[in-house]
Formats: sequence, structure tokens, C-alpha cells
Amino acid sequence: MKRLSALALVAVLAGCSSIGDTIDKVNPFSTSVPKVKAAELTPFDASAQLRIRWQANVGGAGEFVFTPAVVGKSIYAAARDGTIARFDDGNQVWRISAGQAISGGVGADAKLVVVGTLKGDVLAYDAATGREIWKTRTTSDILAAPALGDGLVLVRSGDSRVFAFDAADGRRRWVYQRNTPALTLRSQVGVLLADHVVFAGFPGGKMVAVNTGNGSAMWEGTVAQPKGATELERVADITSLPVISGRLACAAAFQGRISCFDLNSGSPMWAKDISSRAGIDLDDRNVYVSDDKGNVQAFDRESGGSIWKQDKLTLRGLSRPLALGSRVAVGDAQGVVHLLRRDDGAFAARLATDGTAIAADPLRIAGGFLVQTTGGGLYALSVE
Repeated sequence: MKRLSALALVAVLAGCSSIGDTIDKVNPFSTSVPKVKAAELTPFDASAQLRIRWQANVGGAGEFVFTPAVVGKSIYAAARDGTIARFDDGNQVWRISAGQAISGGVGADAKLVVVGTLKGDVLAYDAATGREIWKTRTTSDILAAPALGDGLVLVRSGDSRVFAFDAADGRRRWVYQRNTPALTLRSQVGVLLADHVVFAGFPGGKMVAVNTGNGSAMWEGTVAQPKGATELERVADITSLPVISGRLACAAAFQGRISCFDLNSGSPMWAKDISSRAGIDLDDRNVYVSDDKGNVQAFDRESGGSIWKQDKLTLRGLSRPLALGSRVAVGDAQGVVHLLRRDDGAFAARLATDGTAIAADPLRIAGGFLVQTTGGGLYALSVE
């Protein structure tokens, strides 16, 4: 199986007229000169204020994406050099070194903190002290944050396998794998665990619901259908986490669609032809997406009807959006956090962090939300 990182794919596609041009324009980490300039930020009348409640630094991400973990008032974060740290209300509780470089975000619960490496090692630590508990290995590199629950540690490896390890001792319980296309994007997409089901998106545009008890597939949905004459044109990978709410399970695919399914049966509910690598979020009214052109769009969660489109952030390398009550937050490749109004997508507030990209998903915390930059900055923000 061939896998290309975003940077490698840009280089390979330099001579292509369709996908290559698109990726070259939207990739915030590309070393090539974009053909269209990213949107300049312009003044607006703020209707809210973003405030930094606390900030810290865990270390740089390098070429990887490190998503922190939120467990109650505790934040667990990691860096490329192997640093792992716990912060409670912004105060550092412990900081350790894994003794080797790590390559993905953090998974955690009240007892365990887990990270992965490019060699496929899975490293588990005591959440209270940072002491190593166990270590095991997968079959490929680990670029995504593990998910913890149901007595399991669920790890997505780079060869599109999902491993379930026993949280107590690291013993392998099951492995889910499926056939993948000849060419796939190398991404940091993990898995979502909810109600004893693992939701995972795969290359080729498939989303699968897997039983945590035995690793068997409960249903499979087609988010996007690969199209085109070449393997490059037919890349339609799900590179962001699915989201679930009520009876809906939704996912987005690069060079594909946003698709929502019935949570229990996997029956298609609606779909929209929009390409997204950053991903989607939803609330009780809308589904929000950061598309690959740098737009944030909102759709009615029941019908898929278009609600609004914010097009003033074109090519700014947006993160996954985060629904926050009456507002929606999104970060960009220059470390700026944008707050949009849920009703019409208009700008409500803006705040600059450390100037490095917000590539990891923003996360909800008590009283606000959290972002981690590629420079290692952790920012706990509140909306006023």
C-alpha cells in the first residue's frame, strides 16, 4: 500500500491541473508558493470577546499533529520530542519524557494516558503520576490519538488497522482491518468511541461502526465514492474524526462529500459534495464543516439544507470547527482563533495565539474550549 503525506502529495501533484492545484492552494504546511493568496483578515464589529483563561507550552509538534486529551479538569498534552504533561486548571501536575519521539496525540481517561510512535509502539502511563504502566506494539506508525473506554485502548495505525488493547495490561483483544486503495493520504485521523461502538473512517470513503466487544463490523456507510481516471484523482479518504449526535453519525471525506447516517442502522440520511480534510462538528441545529478551500459552512442537521457560508477565511488552512452554543470556533494556520455566530456565520470575535498553526481539533473544556498549536502552545479560552 502506498501512502503519501500532505507535503509529499503536493510535490507529486505539482504537474497536475486539478487535485494538485487544489491541494497546493489549501495545504497550510506546503513549501511551494500558493497560486492564490490566503485571505487577509479585515476588521469587524465584535459581538463577543475571546479571553485566555490560561496558557502553557508542552513542546513543538514538528511535522505531526498532536491533539490533547481532556478528562474533567485535567489536560494531557504531548510533543514530538517525547514530552508528555498533565495540567490541571492550567497548573502543571507532572511532565515526563517517553524516552523516544512520539508521533500522535494523547488518549486518556481517569486512570491511563496513552501515546504512540512512528515505530508503532503504544505507550501507556499512569494518569495520576506519569509512571509507565505498559508498552505494546502495532503493525505500523501511529499518527492519531488513541481512544479509551469500555476497558480498552483503541489505536489506529497507519496501515488502516484498528487495534483494541486491554487497558489493564496492554494485551491485544482484537484487530479490525479492511482492504484499502492503492494510494491513500497519510493523516492523523483516529477513531471515535461511543456507546460500545467504535466509529472509524477509512481510505476510499468508507465509515464503519465496529462492536467494541469483539471487533466485528456492525454497519458500513459510503461517505464518498472515489472518482476519476487515475489513482490520484480517486483519492477519497476520510481524514478527520466522525461525529455523532442523537440519531446521526456524520463524516467528511477529502475530494468527496459530507455524509450523515442513521446511527443504529447505517442508512444514509443526506450528503453534500464538499471536500474536507479538517472535518466537521454538529449541534442540535446544524452541521458545520471547514472545507478545503478555507470556507466554513453550516447545514441543517436534519435535511442537509444550506444555512450559511463564511468565505472570508479562504486558504487560511482551517482546523475542524467546534460548535459552542450560539457560536462556532475555528483555528487557522497562522495561529488565529476565529469565533463565528451560529445563526449567520458572521465574525463574532478573533484572538491570535503564538503564530503557529492550529492543526489539532479544538476541544471543549469546562467554561470554554482548548486549542494546541504546532509550536506547542496550549490555550484555554472562554467566550464573553
